[in-house]
Amino acid sequence: MRLVTWNVNSLTARLDFVLDFLAARAPDIVCLQELKLTDDAFPHLAFEQAGFRALTHGQAQWNGVGVLVRRDVDPEPKIVATGLPGHESMGARLITVRAAGLSVTSAYVPNGKTLEHPDYQAKVAWLRGLDDYVERRVERGDAAIVAGDFNVVPEDIDSWDPAGHAGDIFHTAAEREGLSRLKDLGFVDLFRDKHPDLQAFSWWDYRAGAFHKRQGLRIDLVYGTERVRSRVRDASIDRDFRKKREGRTPSDHAPVIIDLEDT
Repeated sequence: MRLVTWNVNSLTARLDFVLDFLAARAPDIVCLQELKLTDDAFPHLAFEQAGFRALTHGQAQWNGVGVLVRRDVDPEPKIVATGLPGHESMGARLITVRAAGLSVTSAYVPNGKTLEHPDYQAKVAWLRGLDDYVERRVERGDAAIVAGDFNVVPEDIDSWDPAGHAGDIFHTAAEREGLSRLKDLGFVDLFRDKHPDLQAFSWWDYRAGAFHKRQGLRIDLVYGTERVRSRVRDASIDRDFRKKREGRTPSDHAPVIIDLEDT
C-alpha cells in the first residue's frame, strides 16, 4: 500500500499535477492540504475517473483538507470527523476517515506567520488541540495515520539553516512540543524512523531559487502508530513533483510517500 501526504497549494491551480501524480506514482491513499475550495466545488468527477473516492472538508479560498482513496483498495471509505473541536475559527484544517483498515487524518496546521502575530499563539493552541483530538479519538493499538503540513520543523536536521533559524517560526520549542506529544501518544515520524540521518526537505520557498539551492524545510510529516510503523518498507519525498512540468508552476511542497507492506 502506498500512502501520500501533499499540500497542493490550491487544487484548482494544481489539479493537473495531482492527476499526473496519481497516474505516475499509483498511490492508494492521499492526504491533501490547502485545497482552497468548497466541498461543492471539489472536482469529484476528475478523481472518480482516475479511480479514486475523495472525502473532503473544504473552505472557499483558504485552507481545506481531503483524503483520496483508491476505489479498488476501499470502495466505501467513511468520514469519521471534520474540523478540530474548539478551533473552528482557524478554518477547515482537519479530516479523519476510515479506509482500508486504517484511521487516516489529514491535517493542515496553521502557519503562525511570525512570533509576534496573534496567529502564532493560535497555532500553538491548535497543535495542543490536535494532540488532544488524537488522544481522545485514536486507540494506541489501532493502525492510525496522522499526516499533513504541520508547519513545524521537527529537528535541526530538518532545516537547511538550523543555526540561522534557531528560535524562528517553524523552529520554536513551543511548536515542537506539539510534535513531541504526538510521539508520547505512540505515534512515530515514519520518514525519520526510516531515515534517521538523512537531511531531506518537503517545502521550498518560491523565491530566490530556494529549491535549486536546496534551501528547504521538512514540514510535511506522516505519523503512524506502531501497527503502521511495523509495515513501513520505504519513505521518500518526491522532488520531481516540486519541479515545473511543461511550464506549469508546482506547489511549493513536494509529496511525501510512505510505502507499507500489505496486510
